[in-house]
Amino acid sequence: MVLLGDAAHTAHFSIGSGTKLAVEDALALAEAVAAHPEVPEALAAYEAARRPAVASTQRAAAASMRWFEEIGGYVGQPARQFAFNLLTRSRRVTHENLRLRDPRFTRAVEADFGCPQEGPDGPATPPMFTPFTLRGLTLRNRVVVSPMDMYSAEEGVPGDFHLVHLGGRALGGAGLVMTEMVCVSAEGRITPGCAGLWTAEQAAAWKRIADFVHTSAPGTALGVQLGHSGRKGSTRLMWEGMDEPLPEGNWPLVAASALPYKPGVSAVPRALESADLAAIRSEFAAAAARAADCGFDLLELHCAHGYLLSGFLSPLTNRREDAYGGSLENRLRFPLEVFDAVREVWPAERPMTVRLSATDWAPGGTTPQEAERIAAAFAAHGADAVDVSTGQVVSDEAPEYGRSYQTPYADRIRNALGIPVIAVGAISSWDDVNSLLLAGRADLCALGRPHLYDPHWTLHAAADQGYAGPGAPWPAPYRAGSRKPPTGKG
Repeated sequence: MVLLGDAAHTAHFSIGSGTKLAVEDALALAEAVAAHPEVPEALAAYEAARRPAVASTQRAAAASMRWFEEIGGYVGQPARQFAFNLLTRSRRVTHENLRLRDPRFTRAVEADFGCPQEGPDGPATPPMFTPFTLRGLTLRNRVVVSPMDMYSAEEGVPGDFHLVHLGGRALGGAGLVMTEMVCVSAEGRITPGCAGLWTAEQAAAWKRIADFVHTSAPGTALGVQLGHSGRKGSTRLMWEGMDEPLPEGNWPLVAASALPYKPGVSAVPRALESADLAAIRSEFAAAAARAADCGFDLLELHCAHGYLLSGFLSPLTNRREDAYGGSLENRLRFPLEVFDAVREVWPAERPMTVRLSATDWAPGGTTPQEAERIAAAFAAHGADAVDVSTGQVVSDEAPEYGRSYQTPYADRIRNALGIPVIAVGAISSWDDVNSLLLAGRADLCALGRPHLYDPHWTLHAAADQGYAGPGAPWPAPYRAGSRKPPTGKG
């Protein structure tokens, strides 16, 4: 006996998947039996074929369920945007799907969003290629190259690799290109290959990169992410053993509390004292001042992923009994002090963002309600946007991976607080970017791995959508390749 559909799988009823799952199960079972004469082999093939598809459906159903549970956050949206949000809630129906099914409705939603349109029935500018302003900086489109550690610096100095890596992505059309986490001290590095901004030599190397971006990719903004590794420092390069301690040459670690990242494997950090906190605040401020002189357009403070400032925010990593531990207000105290110190030296007209882990994916960790309060606190101190990530705070986390799996946390913060957010996390298609923006779930979308696979991801997304406007201009030397070459022989 083989159970099919609702008898075998559970998915929230709001996406109406029961009959669909049953029919797909029956088809897959028939194919497996036809292909494998032995019943055990056929059932194993059936299970292997159906398990990923069912898991995907269950993720979509869970997203739909959460949307209805949190519908109160959307009732203030304009009517058409609310309708679009409802239709795309499971992430199975997208902007492109709706454009094919009901172009009139989709054009109306795009017009409400502010997408210019070529004539009454002509194509509209895709949402991802509309501008967005943060403080004194206007980005030409909504695509961000996410911060990605490259582990390729020498003594904290970015070299030719960083020039080509960041410069190439700037030429690739994104509105904002972010550096990797740039460390504020030698002791604040994750690995020996991490870049820094604690010396004049490092600053000069970063200025060279910023100058290249601004002269060779005009219109692309370059952002710097500042951080300190905390208890996750002094580890091997990623491809040599991620989060594994160095075999030699280790440096001492510091953190909110004396808790190792991987018990029994990672070094035990020293809990920071008052004098240490003052020194680290000064290191952040000094690095920010150097970043301003380098010409960076935006600065992001890294308060996520279990690094030093994140370690103060999470109740799983902050066990302090002084004014910097205990209540959420106390856990926020040091990260906010660092933010204020950086904001004071960062030019007033340039925006600052903060990256947060909105959940620790572990029992007893940061709750969605606390994430809202943390985001609100940084916004009150002058953060222009919140870059909403998740996890990497404790080693025994259990993330719910899947397509765009972190975006619901950005969505919640944006619609609960009314502050701009950057969505991250397994966003890989331009259709997903357009869908998230039009639904009001994000203001900017940051993509990492897609930009490693294709440095010109944004320009290619524009070409795929038939867009050739100011939101995605091709660099003059590359314009001959802006249209796909003809195929065929001859």
